[in-house]
Amino acid sequence: MADAIVEIVGQDDLPTIVDLYNRIYRPVRDIAAFRRRFLGRHNVLQMIARIEREPVGFFLGFELKPTTFFAWFVGVLPEVRKQGIASQLMDAVHEWAKESNYESIRLECHNSIRPMLMLAIKMGYNITGMLWEHEHGDNLVIFERMLEKEEE
Repeated sequence: MADAIVEIVGQDDLPTIVDLYNRIYRPVRDIAAFRRRFLGRHNVLQMIARIEREPVGFFLGFELKPTTFFAWFVGVLPEVRKQGIASQLMDAVHEWAKESNYESIRLECHNSIRPMLMLAIKMGYNITGMLWEHEHGDNLVIFERMLEKEEE
């Protein structure tokens, strides 16, 4: 298991996140596409996972509604996968969301992305719905996880 350092980053680090995104996902997106998606969004969260100072993964999310945080993208470079980096990113997101008083986290994943489906299930997410997406020719699986409340 990799011992990645996961940190919350600001807008100045968006170019690094966009570079990671474009090394992981297709079609590629430019920085303007991310900025448009964040317009009017509350509590935008950006995280980068690093191994020996090298960015190897990222997380992007924002408030979906006052009680629910939306995990928009999580990605890890192919050459460092299966080392627990995505789990470390999601653990950090869960901790941040609890501290920010969210009750649940929602994420969506195409049915063909088996590693993410398995990660969501392993991390205690429940399937709450499915949508057929013509553009991708695939089902979009909708997951949600309730966050545990701390004992007071």
